[in-house]
Amino acid sequence: MKMIKTIAMATVASLTLAACGADSGGGTRDTIRAVGSSTVYPFAKAVAETFTRSNPDFGSPLIESTGTGGGMKLFCEGLGADTPDMANASRRMKASEFDTCAENGVNEIIEIQVGLDGLAFASTQGGIDMNLTPEIVYRAIAANPYGQEQTAKTWSDVDPSLPDLPILVYGPPSTSGTRDALKELVLIPGCEGNADMQALEESDEDAFERTCTELRSDGAYVDQGEQDNLIVQKIQGNENAVGIFGYSYLEENLDALQGLSMNGVEPTYENISSFDYPGARPLYVYVKKAHLDAIPGLKAYLTQWTEMWGKGGALSKIGLVANPDDAMARAMAGATQYATITKADLTGESEEAAEEAAS
Repeated sequence: MKMIKTIAMATVASLTLAACGADSGGGTRDTIRAVGSSTVYPFAKAVAETFTRSNPDFGSPLIESTGTGGGMKLFCEGLGADTPDMANASRRMKASEFDTCAENGVNEIIEIQVGLDGLAFASTQGGIDMNLTPEIVYRAIAANPYGQEQTAKTWSDVDPSLPDLPILVYGPPSTSGTRDALKELVLIPGCEGNADMQALEESDEDAFERTCTELRSDGAYVDQGEQDNLIVQKIQGNENAVGIFGYSYLEENLDALQGLSMNGVEPTYENISSFDYPGARPLYVYVKKAHLDAIPGLKAYLTQWTEMWGKGGALSKIGLVANPDDAMARAMAGATQYATITKADLTGESEEAAEEAAS
């Protein structure tokens, strides 16, 4: 009976996806496919493993760590079996990505804020220890801090109160949502307090963006790729190294790593959930509504998220910080009622204003 049920579901999926994906090559698939953020990856993987154990009739979901930007690109290529059903993201979808999705026929997108994460700065236990600020981090790793030549070799060159040790930071690549969070939560705040940068933002926004977010390439900042576990390994092997990654990786490795304070606030579960820690950020899952009935188990997989993301739930044990009540209500609506978003939701404009701007 289970075999017949599975075959029947696969047949429905084949017919439905062939219809909705005709323009993208059609094809069939009877397992869920999700791409995207390396930060969301361990949570999505844990949900997938629990889902597989609880739902043996369905295939095991395929979860790929491609980085948020790379995942969005794949997600927005179109509908059909040869495109992902879901995109995991460590930042909110950009309006430009929403436009790309729409151009390729992905018109109904479900947004689910699955929880919160922190952008953690850490070192190995007993290694370099500092109280950082956004300004310190910016001045240490920017390619041209405040438009000037980058000359800092040691942390004490940045601030005399810091250790006289070489600057060595392992962090995320430009395609990662973690890099986007680093820009938005730390680098730009550390840069924009400067009067010259405030003037530059008003006169040349692109130049301001470059000056405030481009990172040095002389070896002091090392792009370690999409696998945050590699950053953990690197800083474990060098007591003077600092790593930047999602809070979940710090929590998973507290026996070996120590978090570095930001503005005097430690990266802890409580400080992130209250947004007292400057590196706190929401995490998202995006779903193609057109795939909900086409891919066997997709709705059940979303339900599995809701059973694991609460405070004290299974995902909290591996570092996910539960949503505040208002965000949780919106997330539940997305995961169970399949509410979709508009471009206006992403830009903060009214729908009328967004339509007028597009016309």
